[in-house]
Order: sequence, then structure tokens, then C-alpha cells
Amino acid sequence: MTDRIDPKAGDIYRRLWRYVLPHKLIATIAVIGMAATAVIEASLVYLLEPLMDEALVAQNLETARWIPIAFIAIFIGRGASGFATDASLGYIGRSVISSLRRDVFRKFLTLPTRFFEESSTGPLLSRMTYNVEMVAESVTHVVTVAIRDVLTVFAAITVMLLQSPKLTVFVAIVFPVVAALVGVLGVAFRRYSGRIQDSIGEVTQVTEEIVTGNRVVKIFGGYDYEKDRLDEVDERNKKQNLKLIRVRSLGGAVTQIIFGFGVAGVIYMAGLESVNGRLTPGQFISFFSAMMLMLQPVRRITNVNATLQRGVAAADSLFMVIDEADEIDTGTVTVARVSGHVEFRDVSFCYKTEKGAVLDHVSVSVEPGKSLAIVGHSGSGKSTLVSLLPRFYDVDDGEILLDGTPVRDYALASLRDNISLVSQDVILFNDTIANNLAYGALRAHSSEEVLAAAEAARVLDFANDLPDGLDTVVGDRGVLLSGGQRQRIAIGRALLKDAPVLILDEATSSLDTRSERRIQEALNELMRNRTTLVIAHRLSTVEKADRIIVLDAGRIVESGTHAELLAGDGQYAALYRMQFSEE
Repeated sequence: MTDRIDPKAGDIYRRLWRYVLPHKLIATIAVIGMAATAVIEASLVYLLEPLMDEALVAQNLETARWIPIAFIAIFIGRGASGFATDASLGYIGRSVISSLRRDVFRKFLTLPTRFFEESSTGPLLSRMTYNVEMVAESVTHVVTVAIRDVLTVFAAITVMLLQSPKLTVFVAIVFPVVAALVGVLGVAFRRYSGRIQDSIGEVTQVTEEIVTGNRVVKIFGGYDYEKDRLDEVDERNKKQNLKLIRVRSLGGAVTQIIFGFGVAGVIYMAGLESVNGRLTPGQFISFFSAMMLMLQPVRRITNVNATLQRGVAAADSLFMVIDEADEIDTGTVTVARVSGHVEFRDVSFCYKTEKGAVLDHVSVSVEPGKSLAIVGHSGSGKSTLVSLLPRFYDVDDGEILLDGTPVRDYALASLRDNISLVSQDVILFNDTIANNLAYGALRAHSSEEVLAAAEAARVLDFANDLPDGLDTVVGDRGVLLSGGQRQRIAIGRALLKDAPVLILDEATSSLDTRSERRIQEALNELMRNRTTLVIAHRLSTVEKADRIIVLDAGRIVESGTHAELLAGDGQYAALYRMQFSEE
């Protein structure tokens, strides 16, 4: 991941607000609703003065008649303004979440392969689910409390000033203490919120691993081990949540205590004012009610800081992904179809400098329509070499050319349109067989073309026995199919793409000998008139390659045809004899 300076909470929240700006009209309705709510609630407590002094004490009949009507109007207005606020902010909150989630997902689609290899799956999934919801809470609940309750506090202060300026000044002494408390707690809230989100990612990671690897867990007795792993990360998550709860609860408790002293002081001062004839019973009730009206908003403002900081921490984790650098795509060359001349010119590559070079000055070329087989022991750099051609990684030194043009000069989409891939780790999506064959840009193909590809790859051999045929859903990562069946779908997908350059990375590794022989016919058809790079452990599958290279520790140690390499009696011959004796 790229280095990144830790941003301030204000910067994060301002950036988050850019997602709100497109909904200015709805936001205006929400603000009007919240302002109306604050005014209406302040009007309610202000009416307590005439209710007490005129209707109850002075027994003014006229006042007794209009006061109930005023109260009905107030509660109708309160309901309408509350609905406008909640509906508007709910819409904005979900819209922001939708935009953020889509931005993160789209970023996943453009990030380089190296990013996913250096990141754990669990935290990435957690950001798309848990962290995004934390942002939603921050946008809706926090904004509701911050705007509505602040306006309510100001409206209540207005009522208090109208009833008794002297008492209002006394109450104002309490607020700086509360503000200082909110600031201190905010630091702790954000720290614990970030830790909680990290621990949620760990929980997701462990869960995802036992879901996908449940067979390994069962056969190797991993129940206790995995249970202990989950217990450990869940306990860490629990402790962080409890710390946040304690800090939030402490904030609420301290606020209540401060207000308790404030209320006692107000009552004492009100008694003195009443004795001196400067405060009527109605004014006191109205003032006291306005002060109590502030109590819940101030308490919510204190507690909402936890939600605010949790949302800021969550947004920061999302922006970390969004700020990652995309794949380098500065190439401008676009071609409909290349002829397929591939050349690796003095290519070197390493994943991490401290681990040394995976490829060390490799040079080899393949003529259009010819095949190059790449063999060698595990870890010799075979898969890395072919991964450089479609630019899953960029070379550190040297150059790769396609039809004489460096692959860096091609637009990524154009480069990859000309390359098909069948790998050992077949990736299928939780969709139908037909949709896995005609995946992505291949959806433009007709059903007849899909059927022809399925037949050529021997997919119909098993699909016809399924209740829904090619419309059968294969399950998560194709779990409902055998390894050989998944491999055939991958081969069918490559057939359907009909690209001039083909990469076969252990394409028949999941097949038994009988299935391999049948599919080899489809592969021979697929390889015809295509530049093909073949990686295979089974040397019997590369015997007919136009050229074979042997990699060892990232270097080409042998090169030639099958017959030439056997005659040379080097590493290839030794590998061949070893496999022949095993078979």
C-alpha cells in the first residue's frame, strides 16, 4: 500500500460532506425540519408561563381557551417537522452509503494485483460492510443530533433569556465545562473506534477462512484451533467495544453530575429572584422547563461524539482504499487484434527487494502462432513470467514487447483484449455455467457461440446431465462442480474469447488422465494459430510445444525442443525421467 499521512478528523469529515452536497435540496428540507422542531419545542416551554400565571393562577378564561389549541398546533407541527427531518436525513444517509460503497467497489476493480496480495480479505470485506454502515450512522444520527439539538439549545437559551437574563448567565457558566469534556472524550472515541473496526476485520477474516476452507478444517481436526482463533479476535473486539462504552457512559455520567450542580444552583438563585419580586411562578416554570429541554440535547451532543468519531474512523479507512493508486495505464496504443509476436527482453522482476529477484535477466521470444512451454521446479518463476505479459505486474528491468511494441505502451484494455488466460486456480462466479462462460465482455456473444464453446471444451459432457443444463448455478467459486469441471468452463471461456495470445498456467492440473486426454483435444484446437505460453508440471502435455525453456531460480538454464532437451541430458531430461518413472 502507498504511504499516507494520517489526516485530521476535520479533513475527513469535510471530504465526507462532499458526498452530501449532491443532495442539497433534500438537505435543505432536513435543516428546515430540524429548525422547525427546535422552534416548536422552545414555543412549548415558553407557553408554560401564560399557562401558569394567567390560566391557572390568574384564572383568565380567555387564556384557558386558546392555550389547548396552541398545544395541539404545536404537537401537529412537531410531528410534521420530525417526519421531514427523519425521512430527508434517512434518504441522504443511504445515498451517501451507496455512493461510498460503489466508489470503494469500483476502486477494487482498478487496483493493481499487488494490492490484493498484500491485503487481507477480511479487513477489505469489513470496510464494504461494517465500516460503511458506521459512516451511515455518522451521516444520519450525528447530523440529526448536531443540527437539531444545537438549534434546540439555542432556542431554549432564547426562552431563558426572555424569562430571566440573570439566571441564564449563571447557567452559561456550566457550558464551558461540558465543552471541555466533549473535546477530551472525542480523542478517546476516535482511537477506540479505529481499533474496533480493525478487530471487526479480523473477525471477518477468520470467518471467511473457515467458510471457504471448511473441508481442510474438518479433515485436519481444526475445530479447536479455529475456535481459539475466533475467541481471540472476538475477545479483542469485545474489549475495544467495552472501552468505548465505558468512555461514552463516563461522559454521560459526568455531564449529568455537572448539570445536577447547575440545576441546584439555578433553583437557589431562582428562589432569591422570586423573594425579591423579579420572577413569577410562570416565568420560573418556563425558565426551568427550557433549561431541562437543553438537558437531553446536551447529553446527546456529548454522546454523539462517539458516533461521530466512529464514523470519521470508518470514513478514513474507506478513503484509504479510494486514495490507493490505480493500475498504471498510461499507454495509448490500441489495436483490434495483434498478430501475436511476444518477446521478453532481458526481463528482471522481484516482488519485494529483500526477498531477491524472482526473474533474473530472462530473454525469450515466441513467433506468432507458435507455442512456448515453460517448465521448472516450483518457485522457479514460471507463473510470474507469464503474469508480466498482461501486466498484472510491471517489470523492474528489461522490456516485454507484443508485436514489437512495449506492453507499457498499450492501453491496458486493448492489451488484455488480446490475451486469454486459463490458470490452475480457476475462478468461477456464483452464477450459471453459461454466464461464467460468457463472462464480462464475452456477454456480447450469441447463445449459439456460447453453446459451441461449451461443446468444444467438453462442458456439455457434464452440463447435459444437470437439471438446468448450462443454466445451472455453480455456487460460490464453483463449489458445486468438480475441479475438472471448473477447468473445462475456464477453457470454454478462453475458447469463446478467441484471443490471439493464450496463457495456459497448469490448465489441465485438475484433470485425471482420461479427462486430460479428452480436453487436450480442445486445447489443441484452442492453441491452433495462436501464440501460446504453456506452464505445466506434466511434461507429457508440453512435448509438442514449438519451444521449451527450463527456468531455475529465475533464469533460463535450458532451451530447445522436446527432442533436443532430452538429447542434452540436462534438467529437462532429469525431470522427464523422474515423471516417466513415477507414471
